[in-house]
Amino acid sequence: MSAKPYHEKSDHGKGQVKSMFNRIAYRYDLLNHLLSFGTDRYWRKRAVGILKDKKGTHILDVATGTADLAIIAYKSLNPRKITGIDISEKMLEIGMKKVRKNKIDRIELLYGDSESMGFADNTFDAAMTAFGIRNFENPGKGLSEIFRVLKPGGKLVVLEFSRPQKFPVRQLYGFYFRQILPFIGKAVARDPFAYRYLPESVFDFPEGDDFLDYLSGTGFTDASQISLTFGIASIYNASKPLV
Repeated sequence: MSAKPYHEKSDHGKGQVKSMFNRIAYRYDLLNHLLSFGTDRYWRKRAVGILKDKKGTHILDVATGTADLAIIAYKSLNPRKITGIDISEKMLEIGMKKVRKNKIDRIELLYGDSESMGFADNTFDAAMTAFGIRNFENPGKGLSEIFRVLKPGGKLVVLEFSRPQKFPVRQLYGFYFRQILPFIGKAVARDPFAYRYLPESVFDFPEGDDFLDYLSGTGFTDASQISLTFGIASIYNASKPLV
């Protein structure tokens, strides 16, 4: 990951990402819904739907943030347990409040580094992440960790922003992401850098075939991509081989 929220600071990208999310946590959910015009909820439901064959299992939510994906998965899949991890304490605090408000006892949220997880090999039946993997300092290392903790036959679902290719959506998307989104983010979150970082991290992310190659190179099989909303977002899914 070469994009960093605070260019003028010398600390590494992971530390900056943690600091950024701690600073904007109180406005994160509002901005997600506002900046995506509410379509982020639909995208998450589509992503969770790919795990419908994993009902009643133990699911890992990587970079869980404020637990939106975990809560949707709980309501849709009735899992045995969902474990969410994140490096932002403030995001986890908000996520825990939402879990308690929904009276869910099968979601646990833990502080944890997605690139160095404290779980044993072959722990989870499935793993998922929404808008998190492009924030990894080393996406390849993060994918390797996810692969390690998945059981053989386990499935990974990744929801991420992508870049539309067709005219005029591509041009409108570029203008919105580079000009409008940072302005709204600065006004609402009061962090002038966080929503400048968002488009930078999206344009820096290896999307499409490049990300499918990442998955295959990590050891995942049957990797595929589903394009959403004119290519604004994508769902990637892949499996850990049985042997």
